[in-house]
Amino acid sequence: MSLFIGMDEAGYGPNLGPLVITATAWDVPGDPQVCDVWGLLEEVVSQRPAATGQHLHVADSKQVFSPSKGVKTLETSVLCLLRLADIEASSFSSLWQQLSVHYPGDHEQEPWFTEDASLPVAADQDDINRLADRLASCAERAGIGQPRIRSDVVLTDRFNRLTTEHDSKGVTLSTLSLSLLRTLWEPDSCDGSFIVADKHGGRNRYDGLLADILAGEMIFRLEEGRERSTYRVGQTEIRFQTKAEAHFPVAVASLVSKYLRELAMLSFNRFWRVHLPHLKPTQGYPLDAKRFKADIAETQAALEISDTVLWRER
Repeated sequence: MSLFIGMDEAGYGPNLGPLVITATAWDVPGDPQVCDVWGLLEEVVSQRPAATGQHLHVADSKQVFSPSKGVKTLETSVLCLLRLADIEASSFSSLWQQLSVHYPGDHEQEPWFTEDASLPVAADQDDINRLADRLASCAERAGIGQPRIRSDVVLTDRFNRLTTEHDSKGVTLSTLSLSLLRTLWEPDSCDGSFIVADKHGGRNRYDGLLADILAGEMIFRLEEGRERSTYRVGQTEIRFQTKAEAHFPVAVASLVSKYLRELAMLSFNRFWRVHLPHLKPTQGYPLDAKRFKADIAETQAALEISDTVLWRER
């Protein structure tokens, strides 16, 4: 068995709501660089929308979810994949705690998360049970071990503090991503491992950032460029590339990140609509975020909610 790790994020661009980063680690048969996980799981997993209800749609989260489609398909896929990792939750807070490497304490928590939300939000529990059982059987027959999945839900105050400290939004993303990676990967104990992540904005060089988390490990630069940057650490190859969701572990990371982000935004919008019932919800992206912030300004002041916990500065 070899280790195949994928990383991705959701919510890097918005001014409202958290940044969510996820890493997924899979024990796969043979060389992870050539192992076709999609093919091994094709009985249950499809990279295209599945109209028959017999497959899970697993792909880049932008293909699986859109506000007009709703969260049902995304939720079904994610909850089945999480069950394969032995993660089950009946509420958002429980799921967050099980996945998170940094669950906020009471003094860090944002006010819109004090009221919990039940899961599933839109998916049918019977469909989840049926497809999760089929996925588990398929993975076992394929020789795929139980995955490990970890996320970092980066709330606004923490994001702002780190971005100020690094004087760079991009360095914040890279630093958090690589710190998350180290919770699933030990360079000295893994043979023939393969790690893939989506490129972080326009960054081409990652060796310095890798050095910060590797405590003296030798890092060999194989290539650096616009399409991908690749490094070797011991028996592990680490690749940052465009369209990384073509790799199954990255696609799963993309879906989990998006699902957690969507649950967070559902809670966020629900909180403000309690106070302003006719308020138009937001996804938090820059133009609409400015509209939303103007709409809630008086209520925000009345509730004494600081911009520190509301507004991401970059």
